[in-house]
Amino acid sequence: MVHDAPALHRLSFWFDPISPYAHLAFEHLPQALEGLSVVVDYKPVLFGALLKHHDHKGPAEIEPKRAWTFRQVAWQARSLGVQLDLPAQHPFNPLPVLRLLLAAAGPSGLPNRHQVACAFDHVWHGGADPLDPARLAVLAQALGVAPATAEGEPVKAQLKALTEEALGKEVFGVPTWEWEGRLFWGLDALPMLCAALRGDPWFGEEWDRAARRVPGLQRR
Repeated sequence: MVHDAPALHRLSFWFDPISPYAHLAFEHLPQALEGLSVVVDYKPVLFGALLKHHDHKGPAEIEPKRAWTFRQVAWQARSLGVQLDLPAQHPFNPLPVLRLLLAAAGPSGLPNRHQVACAFDHVWHGGADPLDPARLAVLAQALGVAPATAEGEPVKAQLKALTEEALGKEVFGVPTWEWEGRLFWGLDALPMLCAALRGDPWFGEEWDRAARRVPGLQRR
């Protein structure tokens, strides 16, 4: 008996290692996509630039929301069986980590899953300071790049280009998956993404209908 091969799907995974939700989503992704044929392009972006563009604060910048966020991600990590140790400082400037990651990227200009795992582990394993120079040197060594390379203009330009690409696609937060022009935001969107990949008919007219704007109160 001849069986049709499963359809091959290509996803973009937009992320910034500063996000605990992106870390959890990254770790849980293989389990969530089990049984599907998927290629993932890992695309680092500067989350702060997305926030600035959309005139929004990050969850760690609003005190009550910060406390809830870290309680929630600790619970979700426990539920998913994922290691998550809060770093010594958060929020922090993720640029050194992002630039090291892109400096390690191959000809495609995008890091592979192993390299992305190194960056997430650097931030979310051990509870140390992600910006400690000695630890950044260890990360650079693990990624196989010279720290000076990460500060070069080509790397900076690549991060800017990826962030602008994300904004052009209307990405507003991390993690976000992009599939066939549709965006799925957040760890809790993984079941929704998988339903779409499996051909759920809701992702036709209903997808469009659900997002139709209903005029109402607008705050200024």
